Amino acid sequence: METFEEMDRSNIPNRTSGEIISHAFDTYKGIFLYAILAMVIYFLVSMIVQPLSGFDSRSFSEEITSADGDFSSINIWAIPGMKLYYGLSGIVSLLLAPLYVGIIYLANKYDFKQRLQVSDLFIGYRQNFLNIVIYSLISSVIMAISIAMCILPFFFVIPLLLLGYPVLLFENATFSEALSKSFKIAKENYMVFLGASFLGLLISIAGILLCGIGIVATIPFYMVVMYSAYIAFCGRPKQLNFNN
Repeated sequence: METFEEMDRSNIPNRTSGEIISHAFDTYKGIFLYAILAMVIYFLVSMIVQPLSGFDSRSFSEEITSADGDFSSINIWAIPGMKLYYGLSGIVSLLLAPLYVGIIYLANKYDFKQRLQVSDLFIGYRQNFLNIVIYSLISSVIMAISIAMCILPFFFVIPLLLLGYPVLLFENATFSEALSKSFKIAKENYMVFLGASFLGLLISIAGILLCGIGIVATIPFYMVVMYSAYIAFCGRPKQLNFNN
């Protein structure tokens, strides 16, 4: 069965950064309540990690404050519960990665004017779960390395990962196929992907300006940018039907 529909491009963004962001805005308006729910779930589950690890964030904050800018004497990994906290946080982040795919799936359903359901958020746990988690691990390592290199390389690397999650969902690809296809298309259209990624990130983190809590409403926008970029360069996939 063909993966993509043969259709006109009337509802598909042109291959420019501005068109991709504009299409993402229009789509996000239709699914933002579900996207916010996904982030609330993400943050609530993440919050459970701290008491389980025994890490005391208040004591850690006090220690940082008392250092008065001199952090050379602080051994972060010697702080009780810190290692377990970061270990559990990493595992939880990987296990919650399918929620990103759920947001992309909702964007696709909205595009087809289908009825949206809360269960759609969890499609990544029923479809290609293992590859989504492995891809999330690899992409996280790539981004962490780029951030460690004075942060700036991060902005040049992240466009190469823009299509990974949509490929995993719509093409049921392996993690290596998703990485390969995303890298290939992004390299061939790098400036468009760089612009879309940069603008998408700016909008996604804009919620920090709203007393921090606003980021729950804005951070999922980047997932919709992934969807818009995908249909711009790969075509709109056929209507997906999964049993909810």
